[in-house]
Amino acid sequence: MRKLSDELLIESYYKAIELNLSIDFINLIKTEIHRRSLSHKMKVSS
Repeated sequence: MRKLSDELLIESYYKAIELNLSIDFINLIKTEIHRRSLSHKMKVSS
């Protein structure tokens, strides 16, 4: 995870959701996003 750029990490998160991948995997990505303090870069869904 740490080798991914911030942008790629966020893109991976949305792609994992789109592909309905394992919730554990999605949570792993989400945890890394929060660790990097990137939550503000996440798209807000309506």
